[in-house]
Amino acid sequence: MSDVVVSKSLWGRLYNGQTSFDFYGKRRRGFGLSLALIVISLVSLFTRGVNLGIDFEGGVAWQVPASATMDVDAARSVLEESGVESSSAKIQTLTSGTEEFVRVQVGDEPTETRTAVQNRLAEVAGVSVDEVSVSSVSSSWGRTITEKAVRALIIFLVLVSLYIAWRFEWRMALSAILAMVHDVLVSVGIYSLTGFEVTPATIVAFLTILGFSLYDTIVVFDKVQDNVKRFSGTRVPVADIVNVSANQVLMRSLNTSIAAILPVLSLLVLGSGVFGAIALREFSLALLVGVTTGAYSSVFIATPLYALLKEREPKFASLRGAHVTGNALQQMVVTGLPSGNRAVKRVEASSGEVQTTDLSATSVLTHPPRPRKKRRR
Repeated sequence: MSDVVVSKSLWGRLYNGQTSFDFYGKRRRGFGLSLALIVISLVSLFTRGVNLGIDFEGGVAWQVPASATMDVDAARSVLEESGVESSSAKIQTLTSGTEEFVRVQVGDEPTETRTAVQNRLAEVAGVSVDEVSVSSVSSSWGRTITEKAVRALIIFLVLVSLYIAWRFEWRMALSAILAMVHDVLVSVGIYSLTGFEVTPATIVAFLTILGFSLYDTIVVFDKVQDNVKRFSGTRVPVADIVNVSANQVLMRSLNTSIAAILPVLSLLVLGSGVFGAIALREFSLALLVGVTTGAYSSVFIATPLYALLKEREPKFASLRGAHVTGNALQQMVVTGLPSGNRAVKRVEASSGEVQTTDLSATSVLTHPPRPRKKRRR
């Protein structure tokens, strides 16, 4: 077999699939970072909650053009004058292009109160009543929408788990679901921290996030399954198999993520910032966070989790904790063969001793090599 020339630059190795990143060895860092993000998200959810839109909470919302006489304080005064509780009202200033609006959202109110507040807002802002928009959603309808969204999410997770378990194996299904839950928790936590409103468009974005996260993970798992079959006749640790697989598809995952992130950034920057399409902000922000965390979790969460579960099998249990790095890993990535200098350091969990495990080409065979027959003269 001819030698493969390995590129000297990082970008060259990425492009040619010749990287040797030790994803399994860095799993504790990845788990630690994800755990910190999840804890922050949960703390924010329990303390701040999320800013649910009117479609989920129900109530009445007025939107009036902002002016010198109409701001957040003026809108709050209008509510108090009209006998509406203002302490729990959501009042915010929205920007649409060069125009600014004040949006006021409260709980469900009778028709007379809605009309009175609309007229008063128009009077204070110095605009006609027609320029003050009013939208209302009953609390029961909002509750129904919330229940349907949660039900759809549960059904999606169950069906996806069953398919992955059937197509691959249950360990991959469990790892993929945990990675998706990680992505959703981080995304929801960012919404809680930033205070952006959660609308039906946001829920659609969350479901899209699950699709992106699942796609990235399945790409890696498909390569893992191929390499498990490739190395089935050798004593190669699971850690090596997942490291080789993740490096071989790394450029493909990056290309997919970048191709998805660029249009999402256009939606966020141009659609929301330049053209003032506020509805696109919540949608594009959820997509941006979800695509980024999905690409991260596929190699730093789902793949190491699968390796930890897989190496409990009797076939791989004796090789747990042994894996190659550096040039040896790079040679496996490039050639797809368990060859080269495979002597690696292994730390025994019981004694803490560092031992050297020989995983060379002759030692990885499941049976001793047959002696060559002498040729007859």
